[in-house]
Amino acid sequence: MSTEDLNAVHSMMQQMSRSVIGQEEVVRTLTLALLCNGNVLLEGLPGTAKTRSIKTLSRVLQASLGRIQFTPDLLPSDVTGNEVYQDNQGVSELIFQQGPIFNELVLADEINRAPAKVQAALLEAMEERQVTVAGKTYTLPELFMVLATQNPIEQEGTYPLPEAQMDRFLMKIAVNYPDTEAELAIVKMLQEEEAHQQEELTQISQQHIFAAREVIGAMTIAEPVEQYIVDLVMATRQPDLFGDKLGAWIDTGSSPRATIALHRTSRASAWLEGRDHVTPEDVRSVLHAVMRHRLILSYDALADRISPDQVIDEIITQVAVG
Repeated sequence: MSTEDLNAVHSMMQQMSRSVIGQEEVVRTLTLALLCNGNVLLEGLPGTAKTRSIKTLSRVLQASLGRIQFTPDLLPSDVTGNEVYQDNQGVSELIFQQGPIFNELVLADEINRAPAKVQAALLEAMEERQVTVAGKTYTLPELFMVLATQNPIEQEGTYPLPEAQMDRFLMKIAVNYPDTEAELAIVKMLQEEEAHQQEELTQISQQHIFAAREVIGAMTIAEPVEQYIVDLVMATRQPDLFGDKLGAWIDTGSSPRATIALHRTSRASAWLEGRDHVTPEDVRSVLHAVMRHRLILSYDALADRISPDQVIDEIITQVAVG
């Protein structure tokens, strides 16, 4: 494990925390997803610095940022790009114009305000890291990452995301309002920015991220911890075996992508802590972000206002480490 790479990633997190005050969990989860080469869904009420956190990440990493403002009249070609005719010395040629999806970091803002056809245009890019237009396949950048923001479904003008697309997000971050102390710090920080006194960000090389990914990819997990990961996911598919509460709350459990995501993010969590081995605490620390968007709750749970996080808390209580 390279200390230089670890220090660079921690420096990135510290700078993001100074820019996005009171959202330490958001910063950590974004970093874990970046280290795992995954996509992230951020859900929260307007004004909770979802967009700001993503912009700060792009500045620190010196990464190109493409922003797509999702609206009900958006077309798939507005995301992927399309082929257009251009005149070249009297000869018409069909040229492909790349869409915003070809940036290294893609901010899909208010993704659930566009209909399913547009959301589906992201599926290939998120899973395969490529885009196919008019029968031709185009490779996306190595650092490619989709960071989508979503307003709560209850708000006006929103469409629920398809389950297949939700499953392709490695993690889902629940962005909450900051506390009183953080709110005061936010006001002071923004006033300094208005006076052009904000602190300059120290940029880090993307090579630190790629190097960290190699180390995390080669990390192994002890068999008891791997079994613990599998047991946590199986508790969502066979909830009746883990107590009456889970049996009444869960309608459909998580797919194998949840197991894979837990395995990857647990390794990334251990790496962030400077360890070369994964502990059960690493698994529990990422469980909510990995699982909360992969559970379909029963009608009874929804009627009782049971949240996915409450279900995950119960799973942690019921599933023991082997």
